Amino acid sequence: MRPKKPETTRSGDLFRARLDQIINLRHELAQLAGQIDWDFIDGEIAPLYSDKGRPGIPTRFAIGLLLLKHIYGLSDEAVCERWVYDPYFQFFTGEEFFQHEFPHERSDLSHWRKRLGDKLELLLAESLRVAHASGALRSKDLKRVTIDTTVQPKNISFPTDAKLLHAAIKGLNRLATRQGVQLRQSYLRIAKRAAMMAGRYAHAKQFNRHRRELRILRTRLGRLIRDIGRKIAGHEDIEAAFALPLANASQIRGQQQRQRGWKLYSFHAPETECIGKGKASAPYEFGVKVSIVTTNARAPGGQFVLHAKALPGNPYDGHTLKAVIEDTQKLTGCEIERGYVDKGYRGHDTENPRRIFISGQKRGVFGVIKRELRRRSAIEPVIGHLKAEGHLGRSYLKGRAGDAANAILSAVGHNFRRILAWLRDLFCLFLIEVLRLLISRSALNPAC
Repeated sequence: MRPKKPETTRSGDLFRARLDQIINLRHELAQLAGQIDWDFIDGEIAPLYSDKGRPGIPTRFAIGLLLLKHIYGLSDEAVCERWVYDPYFQFFTGEEFFQHEFPHERSDLSHWRKRLGDKLELLLAESLRVAHASGALRSKDLKRVTIDTTVQPKNISFPTDAKLLHAAIKGLNRLATRQGVQLRQSYLRIAKRAAMMAGRYAHAKQFNRHRRELRILRTRLGRLIRDIGRKIAGHEDIEAAFALPLANASQIRGQQQRQRGWKLYSFHAPETECIGKGKASAPYEFGVKVSIVTTNARAPGGQFVLHAKALPGNPYDGHTLKAVIEDTQKLTGCEIERGYVDKGYRGHDTENPRRIFISGQKRGVFGVIKRELRRRSAIEPVIGHLKAEGHLGRSYLKGRAGDAANAILSAVGHNFRRILAWLRDLFCLFLIEVLRLLISRSALNPAC
């Protein structure tokens, strides 16, 4: 059920302190809270509510908490903990009085991410609107863009055969315990020692012994799969619960290190893909490909992210360019005049290929276009900030939907960080001008 709109009393309370009397209202976070159109966001999210049930969490509280998490690069637990003792966080989420306890559950953030789904792009559009309204982003900055892809790593360790086999054995045992399936033998102790010794033998380059430990792990995993299959035969509900884990375990048991074709790189996150970006430090990264679109020129408030989207399936960069440009134009409401990409986009399928310029291109590159093409590599620091200060460096959210949400929210957090820095600089400039005015007046009217 849609929550009731909170009403501000504007009156004092004998036992509680008003937040607007505690905080500095000129603080950039307090100014940002006043510039975001919370009513518009609430109206767009209203269709997601059911007509029945108890009233839900206020929209401003849930959306504000998600924004704070990605602005400051915090986890769900950390942002809920900081909300309790940070009055600026409470003011940003719409509280009127200082609260001494967190009023909701931490898991509500997870439920809200799932509920929003495709609506998360509203937050990215709102961040661009606030940046434009505050003067940090100009309309002409939206017409020349830079497009690139990067890898959003998944929260998994480096996948080796021994680790994957051991993880499959542990995962099947956990599920069997949860479903009440009595196994003939768990093989947990044997698998733990075999995985540990396989790593030691590989490090010592004793590969015959290493392969022997892998055979032990594969044999035990096969026994476990067959034992579970016999025990759950005829129980449709339990068979449905074991269908995907058993298929993943069979895939892990049968795949080889250097085989061609599809491979499984994580038992608990089967959507993980192996992507090679040609980096010397990390030849292969395990996660999902993400497309990032930024302004080409540096706007007054810095470089803003205009679009972010997860690209599952590891598609060729050039085949994604047309859809990315269309989505960016739909999001910003401004037609892209020129786009700048790297050589990974050669052979792209855009409708107007003459407005796309590839790094190293010579034909048709002169004057302003040549200067703008030199700025193509300026997107790399933006991606670095998304990974270092945001959550793009490692996705902790579950499934492909979690990967898509993490990419968009990381871009939203980056844009609002730029806006906060812009508001902070504006306030400093205002103070400097006031001081100059006071100094000039004191010089004209010296004290007797």
